[in-house]
Amino acid sequence: MRLFQNSGLYPSYLPRLNQLAAKASTFAARRDVFLHDRFGAAHFLEPVLDGAPEAFFTNADDEVLQRQWAREQGMQGTPTLEAILLAQIEHHRTEVFYNLDPVRYPTAFVAKLPGCVKKTLCWRAAPSGNADLTAYGAVLGNFPSILEAWRSKGCRAELFFPAIDPVMEQYGHGERPIDVAFVGGYSRHHSARGRTLEQVAALAADRNIVFCLDASRLTRLAESAPGRLLPLGKHRRPDVIARIARLPLFGRDLYELFGSAKIVLNGAIDMAGNDRGNMRCFEAMGCGSLLVSDAGNYPEAMQDGVTMRTYDVPERAVEAISSSLQDWPHWAETAATGRARVQQTYSKASQWAQFIDLVARIEPC
Repeated sequence: MRLFQNSGLYPSYLPRLNQLAAKASTFAARRDVFLHDRFGAAHFLEPVLDGAPEAFFTNADDEVLQRQWAREQGMQGTPTLEAILLAQIEHHRTEVFYNLDPVRYPTAFVAKLPGCVKKTLCWRAAPSGNADLTAYGAVLGNFPSILEAWRSKGCRAELFFPAIDPVMEQYGHGERPIDVAFVGGYSRHHSARGRTLEQVAALAADRNIVFCLDASRLTRLAESAPGRLLPLGKHRRPDVIARIARLPLFGRDLYELFGSAKIVLNGAIDMAGNDRGNMRCFEAMGCGSLLVSDAGNYPEAMQDGVTMRTYDVPERAVEAISSSLQDWPHWAETAATGRARVQQTYSKASQWAQFIDLVARIEPC
């Protein structure tokens, strides 16, 4: 199978990538730096991570990366990023196109794919406004309620899961000096999460609490000295959170943090109904932390009291965390069980096998 996997970058990750890849002067070198950092690796298929010759990977929204490829291939002028992506697909003679960034490249893009492409799939695990993905052979995701929403729009939608990155096994085998870690966004989409973070941040007086928050541009402005003179109060985080907030972490730095934390706090964003199992759950358990998260419908291997721990309302998160830390030997065993269970259930090999099965079952272009 000639597989082409396309992904995309968080804007807040780009400065880190540019720093890591400062000396990378070719497409392959910059891409290798990105893949080595493991940002988003839970979604990257086994042949991509293994460097299989029949698999091609790119981040089509990484302008530096894509223009390096265009120059190396002798593309004339200043082609659009879409034109470069189409040229890459044709050059690779892609048979199966798997797109992790389908809102940027929706049905209108699929119509432009070269004739070598026989099957198309995309990943989308969030509501996406009026995005049209009906031309894709299947929309993949791990939230059943969101998959049902795609079906109501005329898409074929199939259950598919992130997988544990084998590199996670390198982390989390020593001391865990951090009591609670949280890495994620903080915005209007996160009202329940915000209440939870506020409650847990109050533990910082007695516990080692690390919050690495991806704040919006308006939040950063609102919390600056000049911004405090402006009517931006609704964009400021509560003082108890702002006092301990650090910059967001990505890739191997995130693995290092989770491998040093007893507990990783997770809170679903307010967009997936009662479904649970966002990528942070896989990263936390894969690095051996005790996942403490809000109650809901979790995927197999994420079981309250057996492999992780849940709380029913934000106010109960502190209780769950405090009691876990007080009886840490017991909950450390739960975390270890969780790590083993997700490694077994969500391996890269099983993810790839499921992908092959999906490709066989969907209609050709």
